[in-house]
Amino acid sequence: MLKEFKEFALNGSLIDIAVGFVMGAAFKEVVSSFTGGIISPVVGLIFKADLKTLKYILSPGTVGDGGIIEGESAIMWGQFVTHIIDFIIVAFVMFLVVKGVNSFKRKKEAAVTGPSDVQLLSEIRDLLKK
Repeated sequence: MLKEFKEFALNGSLIDIAVGFVMGAAFKEVVSSFTGGIISPVVGLIFKADLKTLKYILSPGTVGDGGIIEGESAIMWGQFVTHIIDFIIVAFVMFLVVKGVNSFKRKKEAAVTGPSDVQLLSEIRDLLKK
């Protein structure tokens, strides 16, 4: 098992995974910023409130010291919708990246792949007949 892990780590797969993880985390921050700074204000114009603060109050709380509401029970549907938008954007971009990488691999494989053994043997046979 240790030998397999060593091969895995030295193969570069572990480094690829780590780089992908860090880039994904950074990209998620960019998407969150985009959603919070651009999409939420536009949706906020429609609902006359910030999208993340929209909620359905199940039981109202009381206003405590400093104007903070205490004991409120609410469904934070605006925050949930914001996270769904973030997820859809990240998933779509990851789909485009994977699609691009797969397309590149197919082109590379097509360029590397030559004639098959049967084709080569047929060509040799035809040349020997002449």
